[in-house]
Amino acid sequence: MVRLELRLTSQSEWIKMFDPRDWTVFVPSPDPTEQGATVLIDLDVGGWLVTLRGTVVGQRDEPMGLVVALGGSERDKINYLNGFVRGGLLNLREKRRLPIRLQVTYGAVEGPANTFTKDINEEGLFLFTDKPLPETSQVHMLVAIPGKPQPLSLVGKVSHTIMPQDDDTPGMGVVFTLEEPQRATLIAVIRELEALLLTGQLPTNIVE
Repeated sequence: MVRLELRLTSQSEWIKMFDPRDWTVFVPSPDPTEQGATVLIDLDVGGWLVTLRGTVVGQRDEPMGLVVALGGSERDKINYLNGFVRGGLLNLREKRRLPIRLQVTYGAVEGPANTFTKDINEEGLFLFTDKPLPETSQVHMLVAIPGKPQPLSLVGKVSHTIMPQDDDTPGMGVVFTLEEPQRATLIAVIRELEALLLTGQLPTNIVE
């Protein structure tokens, strides 16, 4: 499977690359790719990271690149991204992803599963797993926080997945869906973790 990178420095650039009429995105690339090929796009929009899956439906010569049609499974991610671009969501560039390895128990298809986070911030996290849940699945997680006697209970929706065959670390990204009391608690915990990380007070075995 072909993997492409699309790094945009501002939200306004996304508007130029994405066509909402046919759900295609233009990806600058010097390498020709066969029409109909399935590709993964590692998209970075001003610090907001997501992987999109699509099919090559065309190529352009000026500027050189590929036109990729996004599947229906990407709809939630694109809607989330468009909200971010329009300013309807918090600017995630101000919320750095903390590269912290926290133990997590979550509800997998076959029952409770144990894993670790790759990173976390106020909006979501990425979990290592060879068996990610389907995108848009609701998932309940218990996240162990250093120095806290009880794990943090969080609920979210799977925003994107990376499968073992995708030639990358498999896992799933989760966007939190929290009520206000839970969100306030999470924000306080993230701020504490960031302060500990910046001052070198976190155990070395949990810093990615």
